[in-house]
Amino acid sequence: MAEPNAGTAPEIRSERDWRETLTPEQYRVLREHGTERAGTSCLLAEKRPGTFTCAGCGTPLFVTGTKFESGTGWPSFFEPLEGAVETTVDRSHWMVRTEVHCAHCKGHLGHVFDDGPPPTGLRYCMNGVSLAFEPKGNEPGGV
Repeated sequence: MAEPNAGTAPEIRSERDWRETLTPEQYRVLREHGTERAGTSCLLAEKRPGTFTCAGCGTPLFVTGTKFESGTGWPSFFEPLEGAVETTVDRSHWMVRTEVHCAHCKGHLGHVFDDGPPPTGLRYCMNGVSLAFEPKGNEPGGV
């Protein structure tokens, strides 16, 4: 797994570099806009305090306090960290959805829907394979 924002800016890595850095499943999801099978992520049950980061570049994306059980089979959050994600229109699979990317490396994370809980009403439905988890106290510097 890549170190957060290590070396050359991740968005300019070659596809060969991405393939060498990521597992085949991470590559399929993060770089080819794939979707992992529902219910397969170990992060579904993750409830410890901490930060969910991009599995591609290590950028912090979500904190545990914004995670909720959506019943969809994918880790879901009602709010990302400020500036951590970007969105685009996804017209694949004969529908229009809002795709969510890591703002730093542009890796595909999942989609956002407007059926989430308060306070935002949003559901960031993320592929667990596109995320890593850093328990509180394990952050760089022991914060």
